[in-house]
Amino acid sequence: MIPQTNIPSILIAPCGMNCGICMAYLREKNKCVGCNVESPQKAKHCLVCKIKNCSERTGSSRFCFTCTKYPYTGLRQLDKRCRTKYSMSMIENLNAIRDFGLDRFMDIENTRWVCPKCGNPICIHNGKCYQCGKVT
Repeated sequence: MIPQTNIPSILIAPCGMNCGICMAYLREKNKCVGCNVESPQKAKHCLVCKIKNCSERTGSSRFCFTCTKYPYTGLRQLDKRCRTKYSMSMIENLNAIRDFGLDRFMDIENTRWVCPKCGNPICIHNGKCYQCGKVT
């Protein structure tokens, strides 16, 4: 059986970032609540994020792939940084959500980012499990 973690789909940001594997979300001190969660604890950079606050997404979709400008320059630049630093593509994430659905994407994410020691999420930024301390 493949181990899984339990990252909820609300933690997938409009840009395709999985906030559930972000260092800011996983840490204990000054913990971020995630892009889609409304809270007074939300980080300032999330409150002013152009991608999160974009009005170009169509219908009730919360993801950038519904925009007529997708993938626009800012998202491509962000994606390039993430691919270079963390070997993760937000555009690939968005395309997977669009093509296979959010439930299937979450199945993949909850298998991909699981700590082999304790089953909790591992951090995309440093490969660390913030629960047991294992570094992958």
